[in-house]
Amino acid sequence: MKRILLLLFLQTCIFGFSQSKVTSIEGVIIQDKSDPKALEILKKVNHFFRENSPKTLDSYSYKSYEKVSLDIDEDSISQFNQFFENSDFFKKKRTKDSLNNISARKIFSKSKLFLWERAQEFLYSKTYGEKINILDNRISGLKQPIYEMIALQQSNRDKLPDQLKQENRGLYRFFLTDTIEMDGRKNFVIRFREVNYKKPDKKRKYNGAIYIDTKTYGIKKIENFSKNKNEGIITSTWTFFNNKWFLARETVKLKMSNMKMQEEDKKHPEEKHEKKDKQSFGTYAFLSSKYFDYKSPAENDKKDFEGYTFTVKNITGKTLDQYRTDPLTEREKNTYTTIDSLGKKYNIDSKAQVLSGLLNGQIRVGILDFAVDEIVNFNSYEGFRLGLKAKLNENFSPYFSPDYTFAYGLKDDKWKYRIGLDIKTSLVKDSYFRLDYYDDVTASGEFYRRLWNFKMRMANFGNNLNNDRYYRYKGASVSYLNDITNGLTLVFAARRNIEEALFDYSFRERGSSFDNINTLFTLKYSPNSTNIMTPQGKSLIDQKYPELYFNYEQSYKIFGGDLTYARFDALFVHNFKTMLGTTGFRLYGGMVFGGAPIWKNFTMNGLASPGKDFNFNLTSFLGFATLEGGKYYNDKFIAYYFTHKLPFYFKSFGKNITSFDFVLRGTIGNMNHPEDHQFKFRPLDHLYQEVGLEWNNFLSSYFNLGLFYRVGYYTTPNFMQNFAVQFKLKLLEF
Repeated sequence: MKRILLLLFLQTCIFGFSQSKVTSIEGVIIQDKSDPKALEILKKVNHFFRENSPKTLDSYSYKSYEKVSLDIDEDSISQFNQFFENSDFFKKKRTKDSLNNISARKIFSKSKLFLWERAQEFLYSKTYGEKINILDNRISGLKQPIYEMIALQQSNRDKLPDQLKQENRGLYRFFLTDTIEMDGRKNFVIRFREVNYKKPDKKRKYNGAIYIDTKTYGIKKIENFSKNKNEGIITSTWTFFNNKWFLARETVKLKMSNMKMQEEDKKHPEEKHEKKDKQSFGTYAFLSSKYFDYKSPAENDKKDFEGYTFTVKNITGKTLDQYRTDPLTEREKNTYTTIDSLGKKYNIDSKAQVLSGLLNGQIRVGILDFAVDEIVNFNSYEGFRLGLKAKLNENFSPYFSPDYTFAYGLKDDKWKYRIGLDIKTSLVKDSYFRLDYYDDVTASGEFYRRLWNFKMRMANFGNNLNNDRYYRYKGASVSYLNDITNGLTLVFAARRNIEEALFDYSFRERGSSFDNINTLFTLKYSPNSTNIMTPQGKSLIDQKYPELYFNYEQSYKIFGGDLTYARFDALFVHNFKTMLGTTGFRLYGGMVFGGAPIWKNFTMNGLASPGKDFNFNLTSFLGFATLEGGKYYNDKFIAYYFTHKLPFYFKSFGKNITSFDFVLRGTIGNMNHPEDHQFKFRPLDHLYQEVGLEWNNFLSSYFNLGLFYRVGYYTTPNFMQNFAVQFKLKLLEF
């Protein structure tokens, strides 16, 4: 039972109300190409989508009530209950069952297996942007919600449905079949089907239908059916309000599994597996969303938009009666009673908090949070680095959060540590002072990764697998972080360090160790990303581009400081979709002014090993697959990373779809005074480029396979030196 409930939470989080799992109706053989009239109408839908969007208004507000559940199909409930009451098998089980041994079958006899209700308020102002207030929320089995889960967005709210997107046009065939009247307005009826319908005589003709308003070319309704009967349907309906199309209702029904039932024959128990004695009941995930109370223009105040995109007003469920469009059924009421009891018995709350923490790279145990990315690491200097970072969370104190990190390198045989304290100044956004005392090591020439999220840090995991030029830094710092707006974060830090090279090195013949007094200013600008404030702190719900990261470090010859230099680096990330596919790019670079030891300059993020005949590495957010690690250093550089997903999809093993990305990476820079650094290295002063092809969802695995080749000035006659193979965990995406 515990496994069923935990899987349910995972399914609900992953589910996200995606439309990719369902398709189909009717049954007429048709030609395998789209109707030109239908394509022309869809072209106009895309063209006028922005004009039809509510966000072209100066302001608006509306509310929603949503209900998600896991249950048997309504048509099967009475049959299931009759089987449950009459079966000798269940009569025996009911005498033995207790809360410790309860089954999903018994739950389904009186209630649903899962129920989640949510009421929201949507505010929009052309001046202040969008604000979503979670007015109330209740999830069966949980006292404390998974905040990242309750902030999940609807599939078609304020965005073009997947079937209508230009880049997906090749996945469907569209046919203009009729014109009908709905709510007093005429609509084109465009039916569609997936291109992989190979046997029309055995499969249905259409996946669904799209209803398009003939005057505005706004979307009135879209229906998406499953290929196989009764396996699923998704329906979205819009309403015309203030000359714009607002989402009015969504319903989803997706088949999750079959539950097989069987009566026991007392006279012939050996025949109990005969097919004629078995009955099967389908379990389904249901979603019902209704939107109401539309107002435009709306009387929105600046204070209404403070904080992040999402704000949680209430999580007790006590005010949901104000927003329910229909009262709860008896089965739904029983669901809260039954599943809440199970949640308490099996401690589902703590397991849900673990799941929530993992989304942000943490494992939560009571009042402690443990960082996932500190447990095991590997680099060329330390070898395997084993560590533990424990941080006291809000269950200890909402305002004070001390933490302690220690790590041990198996290769260098040294202990490292960090002691820190966060002092919050606000509970409605991230705003806090931090004190740090540390003694640790890191790679020379690193690009600053402050304010990177967990997924970006994991994507950069392999950056130092072949760079053994490390330095030690010991000291203290004080910093202040403040989220000025939902999309703008600023950090200022003052630090005093003793820094020492851990390799054979001398800077300007002054040795390898220096006192460094410096300040660091960091900025992150992500105007389109969606965040929510939780008791644990800010959580990223949806990372959207563009994004800008900027760092400026200034060193001073005061209070015993030995160095004076200025260093800055910047990273710009963006991606966008066109009819030719999805294009993404990263532009990044940096510069050092004045005299700085080599570790404050820039290594060029090489991932290849000079001592191996075959280059195989893990992808890196800023790395080059064919470039030797730790070999090149510059005091100024600029680099780019372009990727383009080709708009062609192919069937892989099972039900998986695969695609290919074209990749181009390049960098160039220089070192003004290489003679200042007494150790063996080379400046990268010509354009370095590599091209590659990534096979996404490689053989239906969780990895993408990349093949890369060095081109241009640094190409060598040795093919294997120019060639590299990369693996990337596909969940890391772009």
